[in-house]
Amino acid sequence: MTRPVTVGVDGSPESAAAAAWAGREAVRRDLPLRIVHAWQWQSYDLAPTADRDAQAAWAEQLAQEVRATIAERHPGLTVTADAVEGGSVDTLTEEAAAAELLVLGSRGHGALVGFLLGSVGRQVIAGSAAPVVLVRSDDRPSAEAAGREIVVGQHGDPEDGAAALGFAFATAAARGAALRVVRAWSLPPVFAYSPASLKLLDEAGGLEPYERKALDEALRPWRERFPDVPVTEHVEMGSAGQVLLEAAAGAQLVVVGRHASLPVGPRIGSVAHALLHHAPCPVAVVPPA
Repeated sequence: MTRPVTVGVDGSPESAAAAAWAGREAVRRDLPLRIVHAWQWQSYDLAPTADRDAQAAWAEQLAQEVRATIAERHPGLTVTADAVEGGSVDTLTEEAAAAELLVLGSRGHGALVGFLLGSVGRQVIAGSAAPVVLVRSDDRPSAEAAGREIVVGQHGDPEDGAAALGFAFATAAARGAALRVVRAWSLPPVFAYSPASLKLLDEAGGLEPYERKALDEALRPWRERFPDVPVTEHVEMGSAGQVLLEAAAGAQLVVVGRHASLPVGPRIGSVAHALLHHAPCPVAVVPPA
């Protein structure tokens, strides 16, 4: 079964931008587009049954209007739309489980709004089984013009962040875009040095060569799988969040991995959090494999 690109809409300009982005991405990936509007009945104690029917009709109309707009822009694209009664978190998380990726809208530079308000947004992102892409309300197709890179962060051992790298390479291949892979590093505390780690650093020729070697090893299988994707390796000393934000300044998309969910609650990680609030381009948060 083909997994669609799914987008959540709520009638806001932010969700309209997300739907437009999702439509373009579905065309590039040759996938169907699914539009979902989550709604919950609110009784006004007038005529409950009629009131519920009216709200259901309004929700369905909203979803179908978005479908008609996207279908008109992309005549060859298969587009479906549904108004689903239920909470935003549960509905969107369930939809993500059957999607190739989930697309949501967010306000410009600042806190997320609409169905992404506060903990709700963190729960959707942290609980999604699929990559979640956040699109700004001012996003335009011109931002995807040739020459703009896709930026992705990589950290830790070569096998760490494989899901984010895979998503970034596949997206770059679908767009014919170049990829910049960023690995930020900092000086470890003195107590972190051990005979084994010192030997590794000595063999690599120092800290920065060691980081470059680790990045090269992480990229090797993806370069082989996507030989036509141009790749720039970016190794820089500094905070991972800050280095990625600087690299994303002229990017068309920035990709970051998500922490595994913990029993204590949803967690997306400090780097993803910084990008979601400050990156000037769409942000893809990719769950671990």
